[in-house]
Amino acid sequence: MNRKWLVKRTNPEYIRYISKTASISLALAQILINRGIKTPQQINDFLNPKLSDLSDPFDLIGVKTAVERIKHAINMSERVLVHGDYDADGLTAAAIMVHTLRMHSVDVHYFIPGRLTHGYGFNTPSIDIAKKLGVKLIITVDCGITSFEAASYAKQNGIDVIITDHHEPLKRMQDAGYMIQEKNRASCIVNHASFVLPEAVAVVNPKLTPNVLRFTVLSGAGVAFKIAQALDSTLGTRHSESLLDLAAIGTIADVVPLRGENRVIVKEGMKLIREGIRCGIKTLKSASGLDNRELKAESLSFTVIPRLNAAGRIADSTDVVRLLLTDVSGEAEDLSLWLDRLNSERQRIEEEVYREASAKLNTGRIDSAIVLSGEGWHQGVVGIVASRIAEKYYRPTFIFSIEDGIAKGSARSIPSFDMCKGLAGCSEFLLSFGGHKQAAGIRLKVENIPDFERAIQDTIKDSLSGEDFIHSIEIDADITLTEANNVLVKELLMIEPLGHGNTDPFLGAKRLEVVNPRIVGNNHLKLKLKQGFQSIDAIGFDMGDSPLPDIVDAVFTLGVNEYNGNRYLQLNLKAIRPGK
Repeated sequence: MNRKWLVKRTNPEYIRYISKTASISLALAQILINRGIKTPQQINDFLNPKLSDLSDPFDLIGVKTAVERIKHAINMSERVLVHGDYDADGLTAAAIMVHTLRMHSVDVHYFIPGRLTHGYGFNTPSIDIAKKLGVKLIITVDCGITSFEAASYAKQNGIDVIITDHHEPLKRMQDAGYMIQEKNRASCIVNHASFVLPEAVAVVNPKLTPNVLRFTVLSGAGVAFKIAQALDSTLGTRHSESLLDLAAIGTIADVVPLRGENRVIVKEGMKLIREGIRCGIKTLKSASGLDNRELKAESLSFTVIPRLNAAGRIADSTDVVRLLLTDVSGEAEDLSLWLDRLNSERQRIEEEVYREASAKLNTGRIDSAIVLSGEGWHQGVVGIVASRIAEKYYRPTFIFSIEDGIAKGSARSIPSFDMCKGLAGCSEFLLSFGGHKQAAGIRLKVENIPDFERAIQDTIKDSLSGEDFIHSIEIDADITLTEANNVLVKELLMIEPLGHGNTDPFLGAKRLEVVNPRIVGNNHLKLKLKQGFQSIDAIGFDMGDSPLPDIVDAVFTLGVNEYNGNRYLQLNLKAIRPGK
């Protein structure tokens, strides 16, 4: 893949000033400045996050009203239903809310919709379930911000609703209306200046508090955790701190930036995950092959989290919440092994759909967007397939599963294209859509796929330039090989937890001599890179076909490799090009 190399440069004098005043290396100073962490105080706060940095949950709009309604449910011994979602964020959010209410002696039940049987989000069937249970209050987690019909139906049946969510609310549109059917307009709260909200007792969504930037990117589990914090503050308890492991998993799973509030949640939550305080997570770690391995936040993304997601993709997720809440080791082990088996089946199904989608793609021309559909493609994996294809071809990608004349699909974008904004411009061809700037779910009639494809292609062409379709690789700091040492390795550990918005720093070095290159394993490039008197081992995974002149520029991450009891520095190559 052709890539642009982008080097973020800063005034060298300012880098030296920060290095001296913050007592860090020039390389780390450059990395942090490039990430917008520019003062000694900001650097100290970032490198040393702590529980006391967590902000007041009552700064979030709606939290005060939500807590008052929950207190009423506690005092009146009301039955409460927590309505979750079938992905890892929604499941951990549900577990947080259920655990919190149980700690306050609430008669609480939970409902996780099935992807195929109920569809995404807070819908009217869950109100019927609540009626049968005799529920007086429904609390949604990770969903509900555009569930106008369900909220109205609940009110008609005498059931109060608290919505906690982090997805995009419906924006007011002066001329185009509210993009909801006329019959549903009466079921909207209309007293928010910027958004149209469902008719609920309280709506808690970070995006409704735009001036409090630390909140705007919380996950669904993060929002649930803030409710737990608020109840602790009100009722004089300390239950919420024990829920940071669940909040951390939801935060990592939802790929929100690991900065500010999220950084504290994940760093503190990872301590609890390593300690194994929660029976279900401990056994799931074991089933994921993480025993006796150093556990980092980013490693959860391809071990524990896919297993949590597997049930929602191809089965029923209700028992995942049971796993996250159980204290019985035998039950936890059985459920963890079940998720492990489901994940293997999910991988098989995903690979089958990916091969079929790729075969269709290879028969046509790649335009500004990729739109593919197939009869019987499993709805639970189309999102992953869309992500893989979008990453490979660097195009906004739409993958649809067709059944009974309806195409249900997932969309994945590239950084330069706002997916939800783009879909809003094509809404005349859609039955429904919703999501984030980089990902969305879509439904439309099969006969509208060609018109939708033309419309989205035109929208993307009008929004982006040719440069936007070239994958860029951003270099956090340009260094010499003498700076790539054990001191820098230790400093880089302070940047953890790593993840979205705080990735492993990409370092760049110029004019490196290639020494003893060879191919190892499955097309991996192994070599030494030398600059002056300094040489360091390097490996480039799946880079065996890369052109390799005698002198190269390289982009890499810096790590330590352990082999036969020995530890040595290693550059993990991300890109190479002829030296300039």
